[in-house]
Amino acid sequence: MLHKPARGRIRKKRTIRPQSAMLTLYGDYMLDRPGEVGIGSLITLFGNFGLSQPAIRSAVSRMCRAGLLRVHSRGRKSFYSLTPGGRSLLTKGAQRIFVRRETKWEGKWSIVTYSIPERQRKTRDLLRRELLWLGYGALGSSTLISPYDLTAEVMDLATRLGVTEQIRIFEAKQAASCAHDVVDAVADARKTVSDCWDLGSIHGKYAAFLAQYRPRLREWRQRLTSGDPAEPSEYFAERFALIHEYRKLPFYDPDLPSELLPEGWLRPEAAELFQEFHDLLTERANEYLDSVLEEYRTGTRRTRSAKDRRLVPAVPGGKR
Repeated sequence: MLHKPARGRIRKKRTIRPQSAMLTLYGDYMLDRPGEVGIGSLITLFGNFGLSQPAIRSAVSRMCRAGLLRVHSRGRKSFYSLTPGGRSLLTKGAQRIFVRRETKWEGKWSIVTYSIPERQRKTRDLLRRELLWLGYGALGSSTLISPYDLTAEVMDLATRLGVTEQIRIFEAKQAASCAHDVVDAVADARKTVSDCWDLGSIHGKYAAFLAQYRPRLREWRQRLTSGDPAEPSEYFAERFALIHEYRKLPFYDPDLPSELLPEGWLRPEAAELFQEFHDLLTERANEYLDSVLEEYRTGTRRTRSAKDRRLVPAVPGGKR
C-alpha cells in the first residue's frame, strides 16, 4: 500500500503537538507550492505521528480562527490553504531558519530602551518577546542590545504595537578601560555577549541535535547504500521530524557574528548536517506528500510497480 504508515526501525514515535505540526507542514512543504491541503490528507499525513482525527480537526479550526489558514469546500470535502498573514508569518520563519547572517561585526551595538507603564504590561511583554525573537539580548530589564543595526525592524514592531513614542534606539561603541587594541576589544565584547545571551544553553541545544541526528543520518545512509527498501512514508516522517526539531534552534540562536562567539560553536556543524539529511530525504518525501494530496483530491489511489516500491535513491560513494 502506498500510504502505509512509517515503520519504527528508523525512528521512534515522536510526540508532536497538532498545531505545531501544522506549522511545520505548511512551512516546509506548502510555502512554495500553490494549492491547498485536504482534511483527509492532513489526517493521513499526521497519522504517521499518531495524531487523532479530532486533534487534527481542532488544530485546523484554531489556525483558521487565528487567521493563518482559510477553508474551501468542494462538495463534502474541505481544503485548507495559507492566508496572506499565514504565508507572511511562515516566510519570516523560513528566513530565520535557512538564511543566516554572514556579516562581520563592525564594533558597534544597537541599543533599544523602552519605558512602558504597568497598565500596558501586555504590550510591554509582547514588545520584549518580539525583540528577543529578533535576536536582541537583555542588557537590563528594559534595555536590549544587538550587534546588528535592526532599526527598521524595531520601528516596524513599535508601530504595530503603538509604542513608537516610548522607544529609543541608540548606536554605541563599547568602552572598556582595558581594551587598548582590537583583540582586547573583541574579548571584552565577548564578555558582554556572555552576559546578555545564554550561549551555554544554546550551544547545548545544538549539541543535543547533533547527538540525535548524526547516528540517524548514518543509519539512513547505510540502509540506502545496502539496498534496504524504505516505505515512502518513512522518508516523509523522518524529514518532517528533522525539520520539526531543527526549526526550533534558530529561534533560540540570535545568529551572532562569529568573532563574538566562543571557540567550537556548533551552529555551522548542525546546519551542515541538517541540510545534508534534508536533501537526502526530500525527493521521496515530496513524492509521498504529492500522492497523499492527490488521493484525497481525486479519490483515486496511485499504484506503483515492484521497482518503485523499493524507493532507494543512489548515494554515490556513500557521500553527499
